[in-house]
Amino acid sequence: MTDKILTERDGEIARIIFNQPEKRNAVSLEMWEAAEVALASFAGDPSIRALILSGAGGKAFVSGADISKFEGERATQEGVAKYNAATKRVYDAVESFEKPTIAQIDGFCVGGGVALSLCCDIRICGENSVFAIPAAKLGLGYPFPGINRLVNTVGPAFAKEIFFTAGRFDAEDARVMGLVNRVVPQDSVRQTAENMARTIAGNAPMTVTSVKYIVGQALKDESERDLAECDRRVKECFDSNDYVEGRRAFMEKRKPEFTAT
Repeated sequence: MTDKILTERDGEIARIIFNQPEKRNAVSLEMWEAAEVALASFAGDPSIRALILSGAGGKAFVSGADISKFEGERATQEGVAKYNAATKRVYDAVESFEKPTIAQIDGFCVGGGVALSLCCDIRICGENSVFAIPAAKLGLGYPFPGINRLVNTVGPAFAKEIFFTAGRFDAEDARVMGLVNRVVPQDSVRQTAENMARTIAGNAPMTVTSVKYIVGQALKDESERDLAECDRRVKECFDSNDYVEGRRAFMEKRKPEFTAT
């Protein structure tokens, strides 16, 4: 794995770090492929209860594609197709990650950085963060899945404004649009993301993952929803040892110890 993608593990919390701070964590094909490997590794670990995605250096989450690599990676139709397929696999893997995902956004979040953050369940940014999707300044086409994620998050009017203007939006703009869940002081972004991850990790994992699945179903067309699977997951929660533990802990006024069984 390239050293431009780092992974960390702290108990039940996993982290993937885009590590190219000298380029505001712009992402190359090699980095997307390494991120895919990291995601697959964490996805296969049942003990993980939350995943944080972040950028190194404190000045950027991800600032889009590494343009210096375009000549070698995206100069041909085949190269473009390979790059786009790699990014799609990562976006899909983050979006379908069974456990909750948090985007820790420090500073710049541009282009593919916005697209990546939209695949996460929760986005937390600092007061100095800046967001932009400059596709219209570069003549790029933007595929349906990415636009659909943005529309599902901020609504059609703000999605059009973001794409039509290709402008920069500050943290308060992002908060008003609903692009981020929280805006916090710049020096508190990491701690806030970690605190939220630990809060999530301390809750009943079967409940959390069932809610994530059902919310995903709610975003689909009615004809595509698997309501039987939704019902199965709800029943699984009520049939679990964790449901017993949750009730007992509440009555005994203590912190529950959930086991995902």
